[in-house]
Order: sequence, then C-alpha cells, then structure tokens
Amino acid sequence: MTALRLYSAKRWIYTGLWLICTLAGSAHALEGAAGSNAGGVAAFNPALDNQLARLQRIAYDKPALALQILQKLRLDPAHAAHSQQLLLAEGRMQAAAGNDTAVEAIASNLSQYPNSQAQVSLLRALHADQGGRSLQAAEHAEKALAGLEPACRLGQGGANRMPSMPKDCDFRSAWAALRVLVRKQQNEGVLSLAEASARQALALAEAGKDNYLRALSMGHLAMLSHYLGQVDETNRWLAQGQKTAEGDVLAMAHMKSFESALASRSGRPADQLRALEEGLALATQADAPRLMAQMQIGLSDVYVQLQQPQKAATAAELALPQLHALGDQRLERAARHNLALALIQARQFERARRELTLLAEMRQDWSDHAVLIEELREEGEAWAAAGQAKEALANFHAERSLSAELVALNREASLKQLKVKYDSERKQADLDLLIRDKTLVDKQLANRHLAQQVGLAVAALLALSIGLAAVMVKRVREANRLLKANEALLRAQSERDPLTDLANRRHFLAVMAQQAPAEFNGALLMIDIDHFKHVNDQHGHGIGDVVICEVARRLSHAVRAEDLVVRWGGEEFLVFAPGVSLADLSHLAERILRGVGGQPINTDSGPLRVTVSIGFAHFPLPPSKLALQWEQAVNWADMALYTAKSRGRNRAMGIATVDARDSDALMQIEADFDAACSSERVSLLQVLGPPA
Repeated sequence: MTALRLYSAKRWIYTGLWLICTLAGSAHALEGAAGSNAGGVAAFNPALDNQLARLQRIAYDKPALALQILQKLRLDPAHAAHSQQLLLAEGRMQAAAGNDTAVEAIASNLSQYPNSQAQVSLLRALHADQGGRSLQAAEHAEKALAGLEPACRLGQGGANRMPSMPKDCDFRSAWAALRVLVRKQQNEGVLSLAEASARQALALAEAGKDNYLRALSMGHLAMLSHYLGQVDETNRWLAQGQKTAEGDVLAMAHMKSFESALASRSGRPADQLRALEEGLALATQADAPRLMAQMQIGLSDVYVQLQQPQKAATAAELALPQLHALGDQRLERAARHNLALALIQARQFERARRELTLLAEMRQDWSDHAVLIEELREEGEAWAAAGQAKEALANFHAERSLSAELVALNREASLKQLKVKYDSERKQADLDLLIRDKTLVDKQLANRHLAQQVGLAVAALLALSIGLAAVMVKRVREANRLLKANEALLRAQSERDPLTDLANRRHFLAVMAQQAPAEFNGALLMIDIDHFKHVNDQHGHGIGDVVICEVARRLSHAVRAEDLVVRWGGEEFLVFAPGVSLADLSHLAERILRGVGGQPINTDSGPLRVTVSIGFAHFPLPPSKLALQWEQAVNWADMALYTAKSRGRNRAMGIATVDARDSDALMQIEADFDAACSSERVSLLQVLGPPA
C-alpha cells in the first residue's frame, strides 16, 4: 500500500510538471487570442478555459496540487489580461477543497470586476452545493445562469440543439450551474424540469466538444429516465455515456457510479456490488481519492442492504478520512449515515448514538429535505429492526414532520407559480386594452385634421371619451370578475392534492378551524402504504404514482360518504370520521384493510399486491374523555400507526382505552407510548388485514 501511494505521488508530480510546461508553452497563443481593455480585464477566453478544465478535473481529487499549478500559471505575464478567469478557476478549486474562508475572499475579489455577478453567483452555488445547502445553491445557480444566458444563448433552439458554441460562452460554468439545478429539482421530485435542465447541460457539453462533461450529462439523464419509469431511455443513456467515456479512466469510473445507482434503484444488489467494485478499481487506477471514497460509500450502502454490518462499517470508515480532508461535507454525511446504519445492525448502540449525534450537528445547515427524509426513514427502520422502539419512534416523528414541511414548501411554490401566471395574464389584458384605446384615439385625431372641423372633432372626441369610459368600466368589472374567479380557483386548487384529487392538509386545517379549538371530537385513522419505498426503488416513481392513486381511490370507496379522506403526505393518508362509534370504527378500519389489500393493483409492470397499516382512535379518548386539540389527536393516531407497523404491518391498531386522569398523565404516556402499552395503561384493539 505504501509503494502504491509513493507511485501515485510521483505520478501526480510528473503530471503537474507536464501541465506547467503545456500551459506555459501555450501562453503566446493565449495572449494573442485574449485582447484586453483599459481595466485589464479580458473577455472570456475559450483557449484558456480548455487548459483550466484539465486543472479543474485534478482539483476534484487533488485540490492542493491543482492550486499549486494554477499559481505558477497566474505568475506568467502572458495571462495578466485573464486575471478574472483565473480567479474564478481558483475559487472553484478552493470550493472543491472545502476552504470556506478562501471561497468567500475570492468571491469578494471577483465582485470588484465589471460584469462578474454570474461568476460570483456560480462560485457561491458550488460552495453551497458541496455543503449540502441545496436551496441556497439553486438560488445562486439560477442567478449565474441568468448572467451567462446572453453570451451562451441558453434555451435558444431548444434544449437538445446547440449547433455551435458562441465565442464568448463560458459553457463549463453554465454546465456546472445546470448540474446544481438538476440535483435540486430531482430531490424536489420535479423530474420533468430536472430532465430539461440535464438535456440543456448535455447540449452545452456537446457544442463545447467536452466528452467528459458529455458522459456525466448522459449519466444524469439515465438516472432521471429511471425515475420517470422510462426503461428504454435509461438503458440508452447509460450505454451512450459508457461509450462516450471510453478511453478516459476517470469518466469510466463516474459511469460505473451511475450504473451502480441504477442497479440499487432497481433492486439488483449483486449488479450494484459488481459495478461499485469495478468503479473502485477504475478510480484507484485514476488515483482519484474523492471518487474512491464515493465508491466506498456505495459499497457500505450495499453491505447494509445485504445485512453485512461489519463490511458496511469498514467501507464507510475507509471513506471518512479522505472526505474530511477534502472538506466534502455532503459525501461525509452520507458516509456517516451508512456507518450509523451498520452500527445499529451490529447492535453497537452506544457507538451508533454517538455517530448520529455528530451527524445531527452536520445536518443543521442541510436543506435537501428529500435526502434527509430518506435518511431518517432508513435510520428509523434500522432502529425498529433492532428492537429499539424509542429511537425508532423519534425518527418516525422527525421524518413525518419533515415530510409535512416539504409538502408545504412544494405547495407554496406551486401557488406562487399560479399567482404569477394569473397576474401576468391580467397585466397582458390591461396592456392590450391600452393599445386598442391608443389606436382609437389616433384614428380620431387623424379624422379631425382631415375634416378640419374643430368643433365637430371636439364633439366626436367627447362622445368617444364617454364611450371609452363606458368600455373601460365594463372591462374593469369583467377583469375583477375574472380575478375573483381565479382567486376562487386558486383556493380550490390549494386545498386539493394534484396527484390523487383528495383533500390535502390545507383543507383539513380549514375543517379543523370549524371545530372547538380546545376539544377535538370524532375519529381519526392514520394510514400508511406498506413498503412503498420498495415499489419506487424496484418499479420506478411512475408506478409509485399509479399505486398512490389507486390506494386513494380504494380508500374513498371504503369510507362513508360523510368521512373526509386526506392525502397527508407521500404515501400517507388521514381519514376524519365524525359521528362514528368505537365499534363501528373497527369495522371501518377492517373495510379499508380489505378494500386496499384484497386485490392486486394492475400496473405496467404487472399486478402488485399492496397492503396498508392503520392507526386509529376515537376522541375524546375513553374512558376519562379528556379534551384534546386536533394536533394531539393526530399524534395519538400516529403512535397507533407506528405500533401497527412495528407488529408486522398489514393490520390496524386502535386505541381502546387510556388510563389517564389528567393532561399530565396523558403527556407522560405520549412520551413513552410503548411502555404505556406494555404496562396496560393503554389497551389496544387489533384488526388484521387480508392474508397474503
């Protein structure tokens, strides 16, 4: 191992010397191509960008070496006119190294240059992305693309076509900004937007004749096609990316990473393991430590799935030192998450808790809600499988809370888009009206000059003004009527789930607002589709949407006409049943279990048998009938649902009685629900679902 590292170090030294000589030898050509202005800032220089691209690839794994070579390049007088371009390259390398202070200092220096806002935004986008702050990263990336658009003519000619690269287009910066957007759009589930952004990135890479970026773009498109359930497109993009990467060991290693991810999503652990081992060999051959660490993270994930915790922990621990040295917090968090799962499986609970405490500190600035929800789900399932109910329940509630927050964010974004759309339409209608009014006035003035009859013209203008005023009043009334109709439509849309057309949380809150605020009356059933993650992973998100819609339809048929069915978020539903007895509530739960799980769901992948778990309760809780707010009632249904899941799923668990005389006793039971069930302070009803 020592000899291999010595050989790798020597090879990087020789590579660095070769690059210095190559870059210095091309100085004269660059000087002639660049030109300069009075401020000493040249326009974007494609020839220099090609040289810096080599350094950027080195910087991903060897930032210190790349920065050393870059400093020698900056000392060359021939590149004095390109200081802005060189400064951006340095900033990207410092971002790859995780040097926060250096990145901010360079961003501040860049802002001193004219027309540098796009570069500053890109630098901050890449820095935030590496730190896991995807929302901030996407905001900066959008600003960067807005600044790069005039030179690159982004979006002109469609996302798939860019016949030639504009001379001053910094296409690699635009590609990097688009990649940040793709990751954020993918995590938010807006896959059509993510695919459009990825296709635009591919068009830039092809016009710029950069095969490395082309291969990565095709890998991203293969992943997105899989999420969209497009099997043929997935295989086509993966094959094209692998062919494009041939001869480039680093690009080939990246394609193995995409291949392993697709195998994981398709539920093929053996293929995933093979791709990762081949990718690790290629990354080792390319002497790419960050990519090697990435492959180790993937291996730890496979070993966790295969219930081999010792191998999983070893793989994660091999990745951590390198990622910490590189300052890559996003990948380091992934490695620590896999390490925690392995430790839980190995029943090393104290060490797992220490690891999760450290992970919680690292997640404080994390804004990738979808990734965090997935991690919380996996940690909760690991705790439950290990028999640690308290930790499993805490993860379950944390995941539920974050899922609700993500649903609210997506809903707010959709409403903003609708409002912008309707406001734009109203403003356009007003503008059209003004243009027509101006045309009428111009014609009237022309008639007055032609007739040379001032008096008649004044009278005609007066009559026209009265007519126009009447038209304006009529148009304003019509615009107000349309505005009110649009507002009513927005309100209705904001209270319906767009996928299932069920009521959503907003509508449920409106219903709850009509109840007495201090006392909730009625019954609640919290419903969760069993093993839904496996449906998405093995069949794709398109089939997952079909399953959610069919479950929603079967729920609506199973409940009473007066019951309210709510899509609570993801694969979870809530039923509010007013005026139902506890005995009838058990029958209702049984109807739902049989209605959903009694028959397979027909999909393009074949029939799928889907079951649900249910937690239900009648409020006020018997026998003491203590008053609860609706939020507390939902929490009690949640706890019953968790019990149903922990006891094997495909069943309903209902709260029959609760031994609590006051609100303090209720709070104690909520704090440790499992212990209260074991001590019979809470008695439960069980309803089994249809047999497999």
